[in-house]
Amino acid sequence: MSTEPPEESPRPSHAPSSEDRDAGSDDRYLRIAEMIVGTAMMFVGFLTILLSISGGFELAGVTPALLYFAGMTIWAHATIVNTTVRYSVMIVAITFALGFFHYGEMHFWHKQVIFWATVAMVMFFMFTTATPDEKTKR
Repeated sequence: MSTEPPEESPRPSHAPSSEDRDAGSDDRYLRIAEMIVGTAMMFVGFLTILLSISGGFELAGVTPALLYFAGMTIWAHATIVNTTVRYSVMIVAITFALGFFHYGEMHFWHKQVIFWATVAMVMFFMFTTATPDEKTKR
């Protein structure tokens, strides 16, 4: 029987140190704040667009669309992990917001497209599960 003390196993290279965890905590809180603000902006813009579709009246011109697409940009920056998809969604949302801002009005079919695209987007992200690696990265 040996009286030597057991060797300490070296810390695995993939385990984060306390300095790494503290440095990343600010980014996590900013991402959570972006998710909350983006979701709230999308909800307010979408609700106004939905009410104007169902009621058949205008509610403040293009402002709901600008709120909606600005919220989508902020939400996508905080939520979508794949950088290609993230920046694609952000570019499309910014382009649509600038287009509505330049055009200056929303027609009924614009509101319908926004409504059904939102339904499709929510269903896509609701029924698409993330891989285990993506969950542990963020």
